[in-house]
Amino acid sequence: MIRYKDVRNNPNFKLLINRAWDYLKAKGYTEHGVRHVSYVSKITSRILEDLGFDERTVELGAITGYLHDVGNMHNRKHHGITGATIVYTELRAMGMELAEVCDITTAIANHEEEIGAAISPITAALILADKSDAHRTRVHRTKSGPPDIHDRVNLAVLNSKLYVDKGKKTITLDIEFDQRLCQIMDYFEIYLKRMEMCKSAATLLGCRFRLVINGLELLGHLETQQQEKLQQQELLKQKNRAGA
Repeated sequence: MIRYKDVRNNPNFKLLINRAWDYLKAKGYTEHGVRHVSYVSKITSRILEDLGFDERTVELGAITGYLHDVGNMHNRKHHGITGATIVYTELRAMGMELAEVCDITTAIANHEEEIGAAISPITAALILADKSDAHRTRVHRTKSGPPDIHDRVNLAVLNSKLYVDKGKKTITLDIEFDQRLCQIMDYFEIYLKRMEMCKSAATLLGCRFRLVINGLELLGHLETQQQEKLQQQELLKQKNRAGA
């Protein structure tokens, strides 16, 4: 059985991750190196673990998160599909079972918002983990002049955390955002489609996705009882105004 530690220690994968980051670095992208893939690996596995999936599924999630961006070594466009092909070859060469390789590569091929979809628990967890990684430490500036919108948004993210509440069946991305550096609308200009993808991913996992920025819930909905109570109060106000 191929374990997560085997993948982490594999020199081929180390090279692929570094080459992918070299390409994106040269193109001026935010950080996509070892820090990013390690974060995504940890969060992908943690989501699956918190929701009660079995130990092997959790480990496959960790492997998927660690390898999800290697396709960037060739090009950013459709890097999920390219990466899935590379990972398939390498994992089979290591001796991983075909069914597990399929689980991993299907998730990798579907983590991009342009063409991907949450079609399995591992895919859904990967999407949530990957799209939650916005933070000022990811800014890697190589050009002079004012920062572009991606850099501004990431610089404005002081803290972010993704957590699961299994009892309430919610997955929450909680962000502390410095509006002195950037407007929240700029965040949505980049991340709206990604957040919609996170909603679909959470739904597949049987949860509701919540986006909270500076304490305000911007995606999600009110609890049913609270929503009904507010609706009844509003109807009563309208009835009183009509009778006045």
